[in-house]
Amino acid sequence: MAEPTAPVRPKRFEDKPLPAIPDVSSMAEGVASVTLSNHRTHLSTFRTGLSEHRTDLSEFRTDLSSERTEMSMRRTGMSFQRTRMSAERTLMSFIRTSLSLIGFGFTIFQFFEKLKQAGTVTHDAAPRNFGITLVLLGILMLIVGIGYHVQFMLGLRHEREAMHADGLIYAQSKFPPSITLITAVILLIVGVFAIMSMVFHIGPFG
Repeated sequence: MAEPTAPVRPKRFEDKPLPAIPDVSSMAEGVASVTLSNHRTHLSTFRTGLSEHRTDLSEFRTDLSSERTEMSMRRTGMSFQRTRMSAERTLMSFIRTSLSLIGFGFTIFQFFEKLKQAGTVTHDAAPRNFGITLVLLGILMLIVGIGYHVQFMLGLRHEREAMHADGLIYAQSKFPPSITLITAVILLIVGVFAIMSMVFHIGPFG
């Protein structure tokens, strides 16, 4: 698409003095009538020049307004991208918190499980339940984060398409696949396998 040309401001109007009113008091009636008619013609020409200058200024203002509207449409389109990236950062916060809970809970569980197998401790129900609770909490938080992210992104895409259909934004840039969402789903699968290993002693972590 060709770049739009910048509007050119019309030249400043030459401030010419109004034609002087002719003195027809000493003229014959016919000559005076022609002289006054010529004077009216000069005044009409002067008004026409002013009118044309006003039209040029009006067109210049219209071009400026169109340019500002286009810039506003582009800024609005970019704001959708910024909002999308903000949603990605929010999901990353959910991932960090969930990963900490899952990793910490699984570590506690495995630590006391090894101590029990070595005969160092005999009662490990409390730390075992605590570790399972942390992992479950991490999985639950991850599910909530994924659900919120998907719902928000679907609403954002729908709003963007509606504004594009109304001609309010260009919407030329695409929303790329969410690597953060893919990572969150993989972490959720890992968390499910971890809790299965902890409770039923099955799976890759059992």
